[in-house]
This record gives sequence, C-alpha cells and structure tokens, in this order.
Amino acid sequence: MASKLIELFQDDLIQNKIKTKLPYLFAIAEIEASRAGKIGMEVGSLREKIIIALLIYRFGHENVDYELPITEPEVDVKLFNAPISIKTITGFGGVKANWTVDAASAQSFVDNYEPKADILLAQINWGKTGYLYYFPLESQEKILKVVGAKNYLKLPKPGTNPRGVEFNKDALLMLRGDRDTKSIEIHWSRPTSEVRLYEAYRRWVEYWSED
Repeated sequence: MASKLIELFQDDLIQNKIKTKLPYLFAIAEIEASRAGKIGMEVGSLREKIIIALLIYRFGHENVDYELPITEPEVDVKLFNAPISIKTITGFGGVKANWTVDAASAQSFVDNYEPKADILLAQINWGKTGYLYYFPLESQEKILKVVGAKNYLKLPKPGTNPRGVEFNKDALLMLRGDRDTKSIEIHWSRPTSEVRLYEAYRRWVEYWSED
C-alpha cells in the first residue's frame, strides 16, 4: 500500500498551510530553544513535534503514533502504523542518518544499514527558498542498492568527535531527483521579532491567566 504521506503533497489546502505556517512555527521553535542568542540542540525535538502535529491535524490523532520506544531510534512516528523518520536541516548542511557515540558504532551502523522508514526532510533556508521533501522507503532502498552503503552514507572523519553518520551528498541529490520523491517549495521568511517573542511566550501567559 502506498504511504499516506503522499497525501500531504497532493492536497492544495495542506500544501498552502505548510508554505505559510511551517516557517512561522519553526521560527517560534528557534526562539523557544534559544538562550543568549544561541539555538540549543532541543530545537530539533521542537521541529519534530511541529511536523508530527501536522500529521495529527491532517490524518487524525488516532492514526498517528508518536509514543515509540527508544528501541526504534531511526523511527520518529508511525502513520497508520507505517514508520516515518523526520529530519530537518538548515541551509545545505549534512543530514544525519544516525547519531552515534563512538567511531566503532558509526562503522557498525554503516556496515549493517538498511532503510527502515519513509523520510520527511525539512530544508530550512531563512530568507531564501527551501523544501519539505518526502523520500519513500522504496526510493531509499533503490538508491542504496545502486551506490552501496559506503557511497550512500558518510562516516565522521577519524580523530574527530563522531557526532553521527550522515547521508552522502551525492546520494541525497539522487534521492531529491528520484521520480517518486515529492517536495513542497517553501519561502522561509521570518516573522517580525515582536510577533516571534509574543508567540514564544503566549501559551504560557495564557495558562497563568486561567482561574
């Protein structure tokens, strides 16, 4: 059965919401994850929750499972029981396939790698154009088979702090160009600083205001 994710890229109403609301919500996430002008690592989790909330809005709470065990590290959510990996990047940096704690774990991950889930990738490009991509599991499997794991994934450089295994840039280009990949073009405009600050704290102020 084809993934229900494709409906996000076929529904004009949802596409328009993604184009207008995703930059706004991601800007709020950055404010909430910032301190002294620096964005913390927790921004990734906030962005993930924003995209999961989109799935709940479109497909219904009962069809979205986000209470997943830590034994499924490459799967962030399930939609109609189908696994989905959510990834976000800023600009054209590397896309993490897996976070690791040491070089041996990274090598083991590459040696045994098999795609496990459809991927939703949000490419953030403030002030310019970026995309929300859908990479079907079948496309990932096809390209991995063509190029092999060593050309599909990129190990951290020896002697450096191994912060994770990334998808090879050429493999990502192949995924983006695959005929089954879907994308929504987004102009990443930031809201004004006043709105961003207000939105970041509004819900907490409203909770304090309740009787």
